[in-house]
Amino acid sequence: MDSHMDLIQEQEQAMNNIRNKLALLPDLSGCYLMKNREGTIIYVGKAKVLKNRVRSYFTGSHDGKTQRLVADIRDFEYIVTASNMEALILECNLIKTHQPKYNVLLKDDKTFPYIKITNEPHPRLEVTRRILKDKAKYFGPYPNAFAAQQTKKLLDRMYPLRKCKVMPKEVCLYYHMGQCLAPCEFEVPQQSYDEIKQEISKFLSGGHEEIKKDLQRKMEEAAEDLYFERAKELRDQIINIDALMEKQKITMADAKDRDVFGFAVDKGWMCVQILYMRQGKMIERHASVFPFYGEPYNDFMSYVTQYYSENPAMPQEIMLPVEEMIADEPSDVNDQAIEHAEAAGLDSSDREQVDAAVVSDRVAEEGTAYAVQTTEQSIQQAEAANASVVEGANEPSGQAENNEQADPSSSAAALQQWLGVKVLIPRRGLKKQMTTMAQDNARVSLDEKFRLIERDEERTSKAAGNLGQAIGLESLERIEAFDNSNIQGTNPVSAMVVFIDGKPARKEYRKYKVRTVEGSDDYGTMREVIRRRYERVVKENLPMPDLIVVDGGKGQISAATDVLENELGLFIPVCGLVKDSKHRTSQLMVGDPAEPVNLARDSQEFYLLQRIQDEVHRFAITFHREQRGKSMITSQLDSIPGIGDKRRKLLLKHFGSLKKIREASVDDFRQLGIGDKLAKQILEALKEE
Repeated sequence: MDSHMDLIQEQEQAMNNIRNKLALLPDLSGCYLMKNREGTIIYVGKAKVLKNRVRSYFTGSHDGKTQRLVADIRDFEYIVTASNMEALILECNLIKTHQPKYNVLLKDDKTFPYIKITNEPHPRLEVTRRILKDKAKYFGPYPNAFAAQQTKKLLDRMYPLRKCKVMPKEVCLYYHMGQCLAPCEFEVPQQSYDEIKQEISKFLSGGHEEIKKDLQRKMEEAAEDLYFERAKELRDQIINIDALMEKQKITMADAKDRDVFGFAVDKGWMCVQILYMRQGKMIERHASVFPFYGEPYNDFMSYVTQYYSENPAMPQEIMLPVEEMIADEPSDVNDQAIEHAEAAGLDSSDREQVDAAVVSDRVAEEGTAYAVQTTEQSIQQAEAANASVVEGANEPSGQAENNEQADPSSSAAALQQWLGVKVLIPRRGLKKQMTTMAQDNARVSLDEKFRLIERDEERTSKAAGNLGQAIGLESLERIEAFDNSNIQGTNPVSAMVVFIDGKPARKEYRKYKVRTVEGSDDYGTMREVIRRRYERVVKENLPMPDLIVVDGGKGQISAATDVLENELGLFIPVCGLVKDSKHRTSQLMVGDPAEPVNLARDSQEFYLLQRIQDEVHRFAITFHREQRGKSMITSQLDSIPGIGDKRRKLLLKHFGSLKKIREASVDDFRQLGIGDKLAKQILEALKEE
C-alpha cells in the first residue's frame, strides 16, 4: 500500500514539474526527448513548433498505444534547431544514439548487402553489409542477398579485377582463366583499372543494355573467327545478364533510379513498403513491419530518415505517399483498378507531378548547429515570448495549437534538402500509381501478418486441446514446465515457464536458485523446485496448472509426483519429455508408472511440446549463465587482498563489469576511496587472470 502511495506521489510531483516546463516551451522547431522515472530516454520526436507538439502529449485524450507512452513519461528535454530540416537530421541521430523504447527503430538498416568496388591500388569487387567512409564505390542496396552475390559472380567473370583478399606471390587459376590481370606478377596501368571500374559502374547503374550489345558484337566476331569456346563464354554472359536484369514487373519510360515508399497502419502496427526501381524498372521490394507509438506520418518519416542516414547508394528520385492515402480499411480493388487505368492513360510528364520542394541551399558540411535549452534559458525565452502557462493536463483536445499535424510537404522538403535528392509526393499519373501500389502492398503485408497471427493462434489452441485428449484430460489450458541446469553440480538452478492455451505467458515465468541440493542431483533438484512452487501456489491461492511438464523420464516424473501427492496432497497430472541422443524432443511419457504416448512427429501437438521444451531449456540455461558469470566475477575480485564484499559491490556498481575494471586507470579508483597501491594490485591481479 505504501509503495502504491509513493508511486502516486511521484507521478503527481513529476506532472507538476512537467506543467512548469510546458509553460516555458518556445515557439521554435526542434527535437524533444521524453524520459522515464530512471531518466532513460524512451521517445524522441521532432516538431515545427515545440510548444504545440510537446503540450499535445499531456492534454486531451489519446489512443491506447500513445497512453502507454505518456504513462511512462516523467520528464522531458528539448533541443532547438534552426530549421525543420535540422530537426529531421537531429531526430535521426538521437534515435540511433539512444535507441528509445517507443520509437520506430530501423534494426535492419545495415543488413542490406551492397556491391563495392574497393578503393585500393589494385581494386576488387566484394559484397558487403558494412558501409565505411573509405572512398570506395557502393552500389545497392540489394534486398535480395542472393541477387547481389549472383551479380558479383557475373561481374567477376566479365571483368578481370583482383579476386584475392591478400596478394599472392604468384599467378593463380583466375589469371589463366582470363578473369584476373595478375597484379601480383605483372604491372597493371591505372588506366586499365579506371576503364574497368567505369564499365562496372555503368553496368551496376543500369547501363547493362549497352554492355549486352557490346558482348553480342564480340560474340559474333569470335564466332566468325572460329573461336567457338570464347563465343560460348560471351553467350553465357549475355544469358546471365538477361536472367539477372529482366525479372521486372513495371517499366517507366524515363529510365531513372527511384525508391518508392508506401505505408499502412493498423492495430498499433505499421508496415513500410519500398519498391526499388532501377533504370525505370522495378527490380525488388522490401517490407518492414513493426509497432509504433507516435503520429503515423511522423513515424513513417522517421523510418525513411534512418534508412537514408547510412545509405551510400542514393537513387535519383524518392517518391513518398500523401498522408490522405492512409486508410484503416482497404479500398475497393475494382475502384483502384479503374483509377490505375485512368492514370496510366494520362501524360506522365513532370508537370503532372508535385515536387515536395525546390532546394536553394545545401546543408553545410560542418554539421547541424543546435542548442540544448536549460531551464534558465527556457525561462528567458518564455518571458521574451510571453509564453502562456498550461493550467492543467486535462484541457480539452482538438485545439489547433495542441495538435501539430504531420505536414508531408514540409517533411519531404526537409528530406530533399538534407539528401540533395529530388523528393516527390505524386498526386496523379504513373508516379501516383507507383506510390499507390506501394501503399497497397504495405496494407496487404500488414493484413497478412494479422492473418498469420490468427491462424497460428487457432492452430496452437487446437494443438493444446488435442494434446489434452491424447493424455486423457478433458481440458488443457494451463501448462507449467520445469527444467534444471548445472555444470558438474556448480551453480545449480531451475526454471519454470507457463503456457496458456498453447501460448507462452512470459510474465508468469519463474527462476529458482537451488538451496538444499548439492552436486549434480537432478531428482533432488526437481523435488525441491516442485515443492517450493506448489507450496506457494497453495498458500497464495494461485491458478493451478492442468498439466506439469518435467524435463526427463520416469525418474523425474516419480520425483515430482511424490512431492505433489504425498507432501502437498495435490493430484495434478505430470508428464515428462524425453530427449534423444541429439538432445531433441523424442517422446512424451505420462502416468505412474510412466508410459510413452504415441504422437506423430509432424503433428501440431508434437510441435507444441518441442516449443515448450525448447523454451524452458532456453530460460533455464540463460539463468544459469547469469549466475555462473556472477560467481566468476565474485571469485576473481574476492581473491584480491584488500577487496571484501563491500568494495566488490562498490567496484561493480561504479564500473559496471569486470572488463571495465580491467580497462580502468589508477586515477579512476581514487573517487571510490581506493588508494593507488590497492588500485595497482587490482589491475595487476585482473590482467594476470
